[in-house]
Amino acid sequence: MDLVNGFLNLVAPPFTFFTILLFLPPWLFIKFFLGILRSVFSEHISGKVVLITGASSGIGEHLAYEYASRGARLALSARREEKLREVADRCRHIGSPEVIVIRADVSNAHDCKRMVDQTVHHFNRLDHLVNNAGISQVCMLEDAEDITNLRPVMDINFWGSVYTTKYAAPHLRNCGGRIIALSSAASWIPLPRMSLYNASKAALAQFYETMRVEFGSDVKITIVTPGFIESELTQGKFLSHEGKTIVDYDARDMQVNLSPVEKVESCARAIVKQAIRGDRYVTEPSWMKMSYMWKVMWPEAVEWVNRLMCMTTVGGESRHDTFGKKIMDIAGAQSILYPTSIQSSEMKME
Repeated sequence: MDLVNGFLNLVAPPFTFFTILLFLPPWLFIKFFLGILRSVFSEHISGKVVLITGASSGIGEHLAYEYASRGARLALSARREEKLREVADRCRHIGSPEVIVIRADVSNAHDCKRMVDQTVHHFNRLDHLVNNAGISQVCMLEDAEDITNLRPVMDINFWGSVYTTKYAAPHLRNCGGRIIALSSAASWIPLPRMSLYNASKAALAQFYETMRVEFGSDVKITIVTPGFIESELTQGKFLSHEGKTIVDYDARDMQVNLSPVEKVESCARAIVKQAIRGDRYVTEPSWMKMSYMWKVMWPEAVEWVNRLMCMTTVGGESRHDTFGKKIMDIAGAQSILYPTSIQSSEMKME
């Protein structure tokens, strides 16, 4: 066994290198051509049934509006029923022929089963499952005296999607449906204070990569990896080290600092457009793809930049202020980098 592994250690690197040189250029050309065809012959979703979790705000809310504008029938799920009904009313006004509201907590397996069953019972089918529900934590690992207070991050972000996928899979197979999974660029970017969030999104991405193999061509999967998008997270809503939901603008600025925040409408539009043309991956804003290349090729540089911008000040380490936040405050860059809705919500709180 050691002899075989020793042989592969010698042969695998040069074989991989020459294989990439030989096959990558024609494969990229084929992908480009297929991309054009998919754009022309994209999926028509008018009348199809779409179940969206976490649809009461942020990306989930605006995904609902995008699907509604294309004539899809919607099942909207979240914990805040009153807010859901407001979103549903707007979806009907935009163009959805039929919308139902399902109050559910995706961290509860029974709620996930009920949510799927109720959707299929009402519409008699399920074409798209959009696993969007998520929550973020912002705290250092060592600050959490009771680490179990942070279990909701994994329960909602990871297990919520696993539960829903498990119960939706037979219905999606029946109609050759699609799953749109909201992971994050944080799945490869090691942002401090967000360790469990980063891990949950990385686990989610790998789970759906495996589901591609298990489902084969029966169920298509689009994995979405957004950067910083206009949402409750970029409005400062987090899970604290005590396991309580808080709004902390300083914590938000320490994490986001000089990264531009994309408008949620643009993100939702790109996700639906690329999903219905059959894209396997969607990264918004698209320039965030380059951060993955940096992570693969030069991980030390990525770690150093994140530590500099998100962990340290000129005077040394601080858990209440960061070098990136200080630069943004001094330069007054928030008005350029953050959408007006984020700035206005902060002014209202003040």
